[in-house]
Amino acid sequence: MANSKQSQNRRLKMAERAQQQLALHFPNVLDALVWRRKTNDGFTTVPRTLPIAMQAIDATSKGAPAGHSLFCLWARAPDNPLVAVENPATFAAETGFTGERSVDTWRKRMRTLRDLGFIQTKPGASGEFHYILLLNPNVAVEQMRRRGLVQDAVYGRFQERLADVGAAGEWATYEEAQKAAEEKAAAEAAADAKATPAKRAQPAKAVDKVKRGAP
Repeated sequence: MANSKQSQNRRLKMAERAQQQLALHFPNVLDALVWRRKTNDGFTTVPRTLPIAMQAIDATSKGAPAGHSLFCLWARAPDNPLVAVENPATFAAETGFTGERSVDTWRKRMRTLRDLGFIQTKPGASGEFHYILLLNPNVAVEQMRRRGLVQDAVYGRFQERLADVGAAGEWATYEEAQKAAEEKAAAEAAADAKATPAKRAQPAKAVDKVKRGAP
């Protein structure tokens, strides 16, 4: 399993090789015609496994595929997992929905993504989905698999791609974080339970002092 440093070195080698191949096979293409993240404006960062995650989503939501809706959210993300939806109609149009019920259709897709574990949401000025938190799609696909919602073929491609991009350990990282959070919550609950009887006993002591005429 590749660690983060090994994955970074691999990406650099891939980028260098791609640049060499570009110079060889497309030597006469103007650079202004090519979109480059480091020189062109209007970019964000998306997981390389996102296309396969979209396949998994669409396979479970036939007739109302929500994979493209997830991609549009990532395309709107400001290199931060929180997306603020000021105008749902704009998001609906970018996702490809038109007509009087376009926003309703978009909201149904958001509910699908939320149910499948790809987003969390909070209401706001624009409605139920004003704030959308993009969750790790690698974790979401694994959760879907454990619920029996991902076909073997799709899951096999997903596992291969995880290994390719150096993200094979993300599920284990999630499980460790989840366990730590649960242990912390249990410890805090135990501490509160210990403190509660003492808090309840304090008023009784005060009343006893009054009865005995204590200052």
